[in-house]
Amino acid sequence: MNEKARTIVFNISALLLLAGAGLYLALPVAAPYLFAVGAAGITVCYLTMPIKDMDFRRRRLHRYNIFAGLLCIFTSALMFSGRKEWMICLTISALLQLYTAFVTPKKEN
Repeated sequence: MNEKARTIVFNISALLLLAGAGLYLALPVAAPYLFAVGAAGITVCYLTMPIKDMDFRRRRLHRYNIFAGLLCIFTSALMFSGRKEWMICLTISALLQLYTAFVTPKKEN
């Protein structure tokens, strides 16, 4: 998957993830489906990102993002089963992604 397609899929998936989490109280039947599609898209984007040109620190942070994506998939499974622990898993995933967003060094051109 090229970089532009990955960015588009990631942005759409992030919107679906946000919509699924936000609509859980209003539409508890449809929200897990939106969340699951968004979680799968984000995880696929993380898994298809090339890592051969990354240094050790970036690879470690990339593994955190992969774990956060898998945790989102687990969160969607908890949403489908009607358990309330999905909020804890989503919070952990969001904190991991927030951490990597601030700690990842900027690309130099």
